Amino acid sequence: MRRYRIGRIEGRWENLIPPIQLEISGKGEIVDAVTKDDDSSEENGSPMYRHRCTGSGTLDSAASGVSSNGDDSMAHLDAVTREKINLDLETYPALDAATQDAIVAKYRHLYGRIVAEGLFECNYSAYGIELCRYSVLFGLMLLFLHWGWYVTSAVFMGIFWHQMSFSAHDAGHIGITHNYQVDSVLGIVIADFIGGMSMGWWKRNHNIHHIVTNFPEHDPDIEYLPFLAVSHRFLAGLRSSYYDRMMEYDTVAKFLVGFQKYLYYPLLTFGRFNLYVLSWAYLLGGQAPCKGPSWWHWYLELAGQVFYWIWYGYGVLGSIPTIRGRILFFLISHMVVAPLHVQLTLSHFAMSTADLGPQESFPQKMLRTTMDVDCPPWLDFFHGGLQFQVIHHLFPRVPRHNLRRVQKLVREFCVEVDIPYALYGFVDSNKQVVGSLAEVSRQAAILAKCQQVMMAESGKGVNGH
Repeated sequence: MRRYRIGRIEGRWENLIPPIQLEISGKGEIVDAVTKDDDSSEENGSPMYRHRCTGSGTLDSAASGVSSNGDDSMAHLDAVTREKINLDLETYPALDAATQDAIVAKYRHLYGRIVAEGLFECNYSAYGIELCRYSVLFGLMLLFLHWGWYVTSAVFMGIFWHQMSFSAHDAGHIGITHNYQVDSVLGIVIADFIGGMSMGWWKRNHNIHHIVTNFPEHDPDIEYLPFLAVSHRFLAGLRSSYYDRMMEYDTVAKFLVGFQKYLYYPLLTFGRFNLYVLSWAYLLGGQAPCKGPSWWHWYLELAGQVFYWIWYGYGVLGSIPTIRGRILFFLISHMVVAPLHVQLTLSHFAMSTADLGPQESFPQKMLRTTMDVDCPPWLDFFHGGLQFQVIHHLFPRVPRHNLRRVQKLVREFCVEVDIPYALYGFVDSNKQVVGSLAEVSRQAAILAKCQQVMMAESGKGVNGH
């Protein structure tokens, strides 16, 4: 990035709005997608920020007590948004410049400690153990396949994919060799050649997730309508800046969201199939970079996809004599990876989706929108570093095997700056997520009743007239 530096800022740095949060006006002008509330909504000297996407794709006040279109049902959602923002303002440090600057100063000091202790340096012996684990799992898959124990073989195939995904995640963050091209190739080998998923798609998606974590309009990792609504704000319909389309809260969404706490695990069981769709949409949709240092990655990824379907589709599935056996192996091997999709959603689905504005510091925003999962050290291999999502979001390039050591430093940092550190056991974190989904379903039911009452009153008015 140094080649693009044109100067140095003197004094305090004012956070800028990330480009993905900027909207294009009808006149072709770039405008802020976050609007400041009136003076009456300020708390602790910090303005409350409001945003809700309307059908036109512009963002307007969602924290205001009155809906912009006069719809009482939408006014209910606005009130819930205000309540959520007020809760965050009461729970987390004030957003005034002095408080946030102090947090940033301590965050930079924490970064210095991590560098000084060598925690950005990769532990390659740990990857040696990982490689042995991968080899054993793949070998067992081949052994049971040779013996004709197809269900057992499929289970080990899924576990192998589950474990390999963690190293793909490491490579995607340039966290193994810290060399862009080397780690990119490692990631493509693991994701495309071995797993059938596009590494390029994942990096494009995941980088946005790290920039605008848990922002309903912008974070693709929480945009699952019509299947799931992670936040009540999806109930008004939102325009996704990532997918560049409206996420309508239509009839299908209304039905599914009402049962989402029951559908959460069944839907994630089929999560791998969705990744195929997203991967191929990326590879064939012109989203891959065609210039710069990664211009050639697209060609390598296509070769990887062909290789994957040859070794898995033809080599593995083709060795099973019956069609029924092939279908069973295919489904089981993909569904066994479901715990990975649970792990990927666990750290964010139950956390805040409110936007407190650009005056909120990066570390506070990451700690407010992310949860860690507590587990004993001997179980770290199962979670693959995804249990340390708070630490990972604060320092994305810290190698996975150093995250537990960094966690101790981060917890000390949280005590110093008085920011709550969300840490739950695996069972409790699942309860938090399911409870949050149930709460959104409850808000959906209230919204539906409001709309029914409005329709009834409207009908009476017409008949009376």
